[in-house]
Amino acid sequence: MTEKLELTEQQWRECLTEEQFKICREKGTEAPFSGAYYHDKQTGIYHCVCCGAPLFNANSKYDSGSGWPSFWEAVDGEALEYHQDRSGGQARTEITCKNCDAHLGHVFEDGPQPSGLRFCVNSVSLHRVDGVED
Repeated sequence: MTEKLELTEQQWRECLTEEQFKICREKGTEAPFSGAYYHDKQTGIYHCVCCGAPLFNANSKYDSGSGWPSFWEAVDGEALEYHQDRSGGQARTEITCKNCDAHLGHVFEDGPQPSGLRFCVNSVSLHRVDGVED
């Protein structure tokens, strides 16, 4: 088992941009249809911007029309943690990076097969490594 990366708020502020900190550490969200990876069709693996852990393969990315990059599965069944989120008057399932607790977005049960899931992720929380696929 890998030890969880834990930094102080000040350490996170020093290594992330203001927008990355707001979304990843304070559970914010980017405006729909604005993220760098929303229309991205490149191959590669999307990693956590905070700790570098691999999260999603470009092969599982699809256009959900939601305004955020969407994936039908995580790169590894152990990459994410799931939390009930009742903020904003909605009942949703938040997804965070298992390695560093970065807020990534939410998962919904309206995605394509084979999983039926839609991992709706903020572009700001990701960094794609080009041409690397598992």
